[in-house]
Amino acid sequence: MNISFLRVNLIYSNAAGRILFAALFIYIHLSPLCLKSQQEVPIVGMISSQPIFPSQPLHVHGSSIAELPDGSLIACWFEGSGERQANDVRIMGARLSKGSTTWSKPFEMADTPGIPDCNPVLFVNQQGRLFLTWIVVLANRWEHAVIKFRTADRYNTDGSPAWNWQDNLFIQPGKDFAEKIKEGLKKIKEPSRGWSEYAPSYDQLTIQAAGDPRKSSIGWMTRIKPLQTKNGKIILPLYSDGFNLSIMAISSDQGKTWNTSFPIVSRGGIQPALIERSNGELLALMRDNGDEPGNIKMSISGNGGLDWTPAEKISIPNPGSSVEMLKLKDGRLILVCNDLAEGRYKLSLYMSADDGNTWKFGGWIDNDSSKRDGFSYPAVIQGSDGRIHITYSKHAAEKGKTIQHVSINPEQISTGR
Repeated sequence: MNISFLRVNLIYSNAAGRILFAALFIYIHLSPLCLKSQQEVPIVGMISSQPIFPSQPLHVHGSSIAELPDGSLIACWFEGSGERQANDVRIMGARLSKGSTTWSKPFEMADTPGIPDCNPVLFVNQQGRLFLTWIVVLANRWEHAVIKFRTADRYNTDGSPAWNWQDNLFIQPGKDFAEKIKEGLKKIKEPSRGWSEYAPSYDQLTIQAAGDPRKSSIGWMTRIKPLQTKNGKIILPLYSDGFNLSIMAISSDQGKTWNTSFPIVSRGGIQPALIERSNGELLALMRDNGDEPGNIKMSISGNGGLDWTPAEKISIPNPGSSVEMLKLKDGRLILVCNDLAEGRYKLSLYMSADDGNTWKFGGWIDNDSSKRDGFSYPAVIQGSDGRIHITYSKHAAEKGKTIQHVSINPEQISTGR
């Protein structure tokens, strides 16, 4: 006798059973469709979406955006025939005047002749000084990159700001760097199959490399805007492809001098995005450049960014692509990311009302159903008028490459779908 068939018939033989059976059928067969449709909903509240410049064949990537004190916007990105292997790569920028709907013609922001310039970051400190930080890729190797920065106090003219200072930002992790990595790796629950340029499979080789100051003091790179805390610190997130992990450069004097945090130990947690929680903790969310399955990684600091918990994966997938995060003026958090197992053909926004403990899908910002185009490396700020501004790399398979600018009304974003 078919016992399972008998059980179904017994359940189905009364009215309550029929209702239960129907509900079970709907849950099993239709809930995946509901989840799928949720992930395919475009974001509500988009005010505008436009390219900063027409699509072109040159490679453009890694944008950053900042609002100046007069309410205008300035954006930058790197541009050239490639990335670290292309010696013509330079930093370009453009402006959007307050009240205007058209970005200016692009202009050069920085160029080191014969050496690639990549990963620019713009921010205005609490004293109103504009900073541009970026990396110069020596020997065409990420792990040989050096951080440079420029500052400007006069930046409301057309074209590039009038830079009045330039220097290198040197990183010295300190004698405890290797020991911190050793301790942190022991606490990570993931299998030790991670990789890095200095250690393709073995934690011990990463620890050995960390003890070599010739390696630990070079190769740190910018990507995401700094966190400016309530007590006046500037915390600039950095990462290393050599070690495949992250660290912070911390300034307590508005960018005049910098100290180094202890590392966020991980196997592939890079390019941290930072926010300050209501309880004073700092939250970092990171790209996953480690083992599959790829998921956004998380770390927490309870002492102002000096120490960090070993990175752990959260539930949102990540295909090895940069993420960005922002705390809005109303206290909510937004996260912009490629929430995919692979590819960069969809860029989505998530929102959290509990300091990043849980995240709800808010809609996609850009999406290509053919999966041929790429939308990645977002930069996110909130303007003085309350609008969210996002720039990201838009690489179309047939039309070329540009940097896209999106403006969103945060009050209209819905996560209740």
